[in-house]
Amino acid sequence: MKLAVILLSMTLSFSTFAAEEKPASPNPYPEEKTVITEHSTKVGGKTINYKAETGNSFIYNSKNEVIGSIFFTAYTQKGVNQKKRPITFAYNGGPGSASVWLHIGALGPKRVVMDKEGFPLKPPYKMADNPYSLLDLTDIVFIDPVGTGYSRPHDQGSDKDFHGVWEDIRTVSEFIRLYLTRNERWSSPKYLIGESYGTTRSAGIAYHMGENYGVYFNGIMLVSNVLNFQLDDFNDQMHLMPPITMLPSYTATAWYHKKLKAPLDSNLQEAIAQAREFAMNDYALALLQGNQLEPRKKRAIAERLAQLTGLPVSLIMEKNLRISLIDFVHNLKRQEGETIGRLDSRFTTPELDALNKPGYRDPSYMAIHGTYAENMMNYLATELNYKSDMPYYILGGGVQDWNFDDFNRQNRDISDKLTAAMLRNPDMQVFVGNGYYDLATPFTATEYTFTHMELPKQLQDNVHMYYYESGHMMYIRDQDLIKLKQDISDFFKKSL
Repeated sequence: MKLAVILLSMTLSFSTFAAEEKPASPNPYPEEKTVITEHSTKVGGKTINYKAETGNSFIYNSKNEVIGSIFFTAYTQKGVNQKKRPITFAYNGGPGSASVWLHIGALGPKRVVMDKEGFPLKPPYKMADNPYSLLDLTDIVFIDPVGTGYSRPHDQGSDKDFHGVWEDIRTVSEFIRLYLTRNERWSSPKYLIGESYGTTRSAGIAYHMGENYGVYFNGIMLVSNVLNFQLDDFNDQMHLMPPITMLPSYTATAWYHKKLKAPLDSNLQEAIAQAREFAMNDYALALLQGNQLEPRKKRAIAERLAQLTGLPVSLIMEKNLRISLIDFVHNLKRQEGETIGRLDSRFTTPELDALNKPGYRDPSYMAIHGTYAENMMNYLATELNYKSDMPYYILGGGVQDWNFDDFNRQNRDISDKLTAAMLRNPDMQVFVGNGYYDLATPFTATEYTFTHMELPKQLQDNVHMYYYESGHMMYIRDQDLIKLKQDISDFFKKSL
């Protein structure tokens, strides 16, 4: 960002000197500005005429001072009563990710072209109309939180005003409040959809906006959910749940890569069911006993883990029955010389200690990064007519540090805020989408989270779980994009 500001300042200074005018402000966002274009598409065989609005919206502090801008893209159907039409606010996670993945991967009117299983084609990459967009159900506003996309702190603001768990929740909530006000959408049915860390954000927004603004959402959609970060922490030996809740995802991955033996190799669902049963019973009890576990029983547990993961018994014994993510991704296909993906464990690359070497990324992220970046930049400039010389931060780059202090004091778990939001608004429905091959936000960890939120029975019925045979971004696979659209359509019927 600093480089972009310096270059802009140099350009403005030169132009000003040449014209003998007063120096221009280096502020990269001197005004709120949007670009509107009109389009037509077909979703589910139905023609939808819509306008696309791209631009930035100022964010203010409690003193009514501008502290930054949030870049957004809003799709609004034409020729309908907007006050009655649902509106959905969408974003990805990171923290530090732009909304590009949901935008041109699943929900928007255009979609990145990949093969049927979600693996990238050769560059240059292409986009096509998305017949599974949500535009037949709802208007959609894609939000890039500050530090992602073209969103930046400026004027009286700095990174610290935005880059933290609750700082992010408050500022994205403020964007939503302003959008509802300026576009007269307060009476519209309202939804949130977030992916990965975006699910953390959604739980916080539903709580914060309900408590402070009286905004009651009809539904929130959690794609690849993470609310309790303790369930992902393999570094603390006192945390027993990470290896337990990850085990069924290991089993699914081993099944996909043909590392399971009969009879586990015959049916994915049966293999997962056995892994769930073992994880929550014998495995959990064994880990609970620690070094008091009898050697004979420890060996038996290790042998069963080997059957369910495809890893050698010797490695599992060496790791004292705790199979970390690093252990699994580097050892499942080590004999073939391959590392498997974290976001989507169907992806592999040659084994180069992918999660250990600086600058070497998750095989699944590396595979899709280029096609999404290229298509997003081309789409914004050519079809949406939004042009900017600033770098568009897709993931990282604009967010270096994140304030987890308050969150850590709350045990790194925001599920209690979602419980509070549901108690305040008992009509709110919750969609939860899980990928079987997602090692970043494993589905059993999500199941564990929701079974420990102390929801009353009537609110438990508001939670709807859905599963997909792909990874973190399940929509990159054609069959799962189709299923995701069907599942969200059913969810809208339950929540309207």
